Amino acid sequence: MPTLSQNSNMITTQAPPIQSASFLSIQSVSKVYPTPKGAYTVLEDVNLDIHEGEFICVIGHSGCGKTTLLNMVSGFSEPSAGRVALHGNPITKPGPDRMVVFQGYALLPWLTAFENIYLAVDSVYPKKSEAEKRAIVRDHLAMVGLADAADKKPPQLSGGMRQRVAIARALSIRPEVLILDEPFGALDAITKEELQEELLKIWNEHRCTVLMITHDIDEAMFLADRLVMMTNGPAATIGEVIEIPFSRPRDRDRMMEDPEYYKLRNYILDYLYNRFAHDDE
Repeated sequence: MPTLSQNSNMITTQAPPIQSASFLSIQSVSKVYPTPKGAYTVLEDVNLDIHEGEFICVIGHSGCGKTTLLNMVSGFSEPSAGRVALHGNPITKPGPDRMVVFQGYALLPWLTAFENIYLAVDSVYPKKSEAEKRAIVRDHLAMVGLADAADKKPPQLSGGMRQRVAIARALSIRPEVLILDEPFGALDAITKEELQEELLKIWNEHRCTVLMITHDIDEAMFLADRLVMMTNGPAATIGEVIEIPFSRPRDRDRMMEDPEYYKLRNYILDYLYNRFAHDDE
């Protein structure tokens, strides 16, 4: 894996072709949609090998196919060509081994926080006893600091609290892959940083594999093991994959005092806003 060192320049790598079966593999994937004007290629020849327990962030301009890629991993969509596989088995539909947390929370507003999580637990673990299922819900509400808000409905919760419920719901069924589609994009800066810290704490404890879309460079550098940078669409692909060199557990203030942080940040900025600047014309 490419890394940064104090005595060397930034090293990045083109995404390598898949050589063998991996935990989560994206192999020569393309996605084409028919339109009245002809075929429209969103993604073309995307290859990525993700290891079990990794935290991967995907970044790129709007229209580069980030959400399309996550939809194929979650099973909401299938590739037009190529293969997306978990444990070597092709992903063809959604399943409880892959849970998605959206920016918009996707909570049922007429149910309490407890009931929203219970609905998922009951669906995936129908044979567990009532006491076991309720214990799982309580444990996960406590995990995200919402034990006292169990009986509140989403309209009574702040945006950050609603996103905590959504994360607790996703984790309550113990998915192998947690898929995050800009989960903190609608939150204020303070709440966003708090939830980033909370997410890392939970991930450090459970180490499920995470695949996350973000537009926030600092967020990606704080959270990710590797940062996947997309080229512009149409026919977007993976341009470069950068290994984030900071050891875990991470301390935000200490990271930002490291000169390597700004070297890496500036490289990513150059990629997004110079080498792959978004053409609005």
